Amino acid sequence: MRRSNFVMTVSALALFAAGGAVAQETASLRTGQTVNGQLTADDRRVDSEDQGQFVYDTYAIEAREGQRLEVVMRSDAFDAYLEVFEGSATGDPIASDDDGLGEGTDSRVRFSTGRGTYIIRARTLGGLEGGAYTITATDRGPAPRAPRPAAIRLGAEVDGEIDSRDAVDEEDPSAAYSYDAFSFRAREGDRFAIALESDDFDPIVRVGRSGRGGAFEELARNDDSGAGGLNSYLVFVAPSDGEYLIRAAPLDGTSEGDYTLSLAEGPPPLISRPIAIGDTVNGTLAASDGGNQFGQRADALTFTATAGQRIVATVTSAAFDTYLELFSENDESAGGRYSVGTDDDGAGEGTDSRLGYTVSTDGQYTLEVRAFTGNGEGDYTLTLEEAAPEPAPVDLAFGTTVQGEIVDADPRDSENRAFDAYRFTGEAGNRIQVIMRSGDFDTYLQVGSPEGDFYAMASDDDGLGEGTDSRLNYTLPSSGEFILRASPLYADADGLYSLELTDRGPQPTPGSILVGATARGTLGEDDAIAEDGAFYDAYRISVKAGDKLRLTMVSNAFDAFIDIGREDEAGVFTSVVSDDDGLSDTHAKADWAVEEDGDYVVRARSFSQGQTGEYALTIEPRE
Repeated sequence: MRRSNFVMTVSALALFAAGGAVAQETASLRTGQTVNGQLTADDRRVDSEDQGQFVYDTYAIEAREGQRLEVVMRSDAFDAYLEVFEGSATGDPIASDDDGLGEGTDSRVRFSTGRGTYIIRARTLGGLEGGAYTITATDRGPAPRAPRPAAIRLGAEVDGEIDSRDAVDEEDPSAAYSYDAFSFRAREGDRFAIALESDDFDPIVRVGRSGRGGAFEELARNDDSGAGGLNSYLVFVAPSDGEYLIRAAPLDGTSEGDYTLSLAEGPPPLISRPIAIGDTVNGTLAASDGGNQFGQRADALTFTATAGQRIVATVTSAAFDTYLELFSENDESAGGRYSVGTDDDGAGEGTDSRLGYTVSTDGQYTLEVRAFTGNGEGDYTLTLEEAAPEPAPVDLAFGTTVQGEIVDADPRDSENRAFDAYRFTGEAGNRIQVIMRSGDFDTYLQVGSPEGDFYAMASDDDGLGEGTDSRLNYTLPSSGEFILRASPLYADADGLYSLELTDRGPQPTPGSILVGATARGTLGEDDAIAEDGAFYDAYRISVKAGDKLRLTMVSNAFDAFIDIGREDEAGVFTSVVSDDDGLSDTHAKADWAVEEDGDYVVRARSFSQGQTGEYALTIEPRE
């Protein structure tokens, strides 16, 4: 008897909505069933910085232990996107897909199940413009038996195809993948170059051996070779005598298509030569050079350094675009060698490289010189120097303005920018403002922690809105000392500047607003500061699940932005709905369907930092 798909609309499915852990608006989806649905701006939505903006429907599948399911979403109206959650639509999805069907913008997600409920979120990839769609669930049946690996000889090239008949590694359901398997024998120390190329999918090559119970024990992998593009290239050194396995697979685990796999003799290993701190060496990348782990032509130079030393390596070449990578050889927990830094064009304008690093452990370090892409050839010059210790930061008090000058002798950051460092002490939750002005260069401000190597917790380029001067607004995350770096935006600049530091105190507490009310206010420099440095006024509102509200914000002084969210006990704000230009080019409108009872905070703010002026915020019910 011929089996046909069962089709019904989402509205009819409301009668079958699952109870308990599944929300009332979640429809049931059975295997072998196709559902016709419609996404509109009135559907449930997400609007946040980390996930973006989209609308969605949810479906529940009751699964048996060990099922292999496939869900397909098709639409001619929008770019479809699928997410799979276990139990409830909270936390991170166990699987997701954008264009996995390989037919344009339709989605296909495959996953393996335990016994229980799985929630499918059928959504737009981005935006609120939805439309009609279909969603289908299919039981893919038992997994094909793992194939007997085909033998591949040294020097051979084989053509293959990934399709639905191939074996699937489902040891990790969230990262299951289809693959073809090949075997070869090796002696300890043998070097192999394994290349996997495809025009149909983004390939990944894995090398391993058969472990306990026949499980695949991965030893090495490569996604994108250093030559650029999506094809894979891996240099593999056999750790012992025996048989090894190669798996040819798509990176996304589900794509299908043709590929070519080759197994060749690996390039000669990099022979490292010594270099001392303070040396300048002239070298040449040539076809006879060894290759790194990705088969790229490279030279290696090893030196000894002590903890606390700050080294700067610079490589220049008129023949190729240089690239530097620094490896530590000293961490047994990381397998000996591991990368601690890279640089492409840090030596300033052009294609030369400059890499600075503060040595953390006594021992040996290796510099690898290569071309940025491909196998460059030609002469280069490498200089390895010990940078002078960074001078102690200058103490800077709140409410003061200091004059400074950037000169060539100043310390330089990882982007080769000269900088002056200042130290200040602040209280957790207080807002600081730093203004830097210069008539000689485009200014740049960074604030960071004094512990360990400097890293920027916040930065600003042109936030003052008056050309190339900077204004950094930042709410301090903790009490204690902080480091402020004042520098040019570009490495080759110097000159005079002024710096002003202001403490604006703790964030103002939110006021209150009622549905149906209009609040008129003015953004100014004494207002609260958002995470991106913009000023805002905050209003607290109490709402119930199912409420539908429209919030509008109008200002002739700045680009208005509405951000609605919740604050936890520590005062951390999580956005739920936001809008920039929903009413017009500079006026905001947010249509909000409340999903959960409680108190929320409405931030009436500017789109960009530093903007001030009058505004009107209105909250009203909508149908």
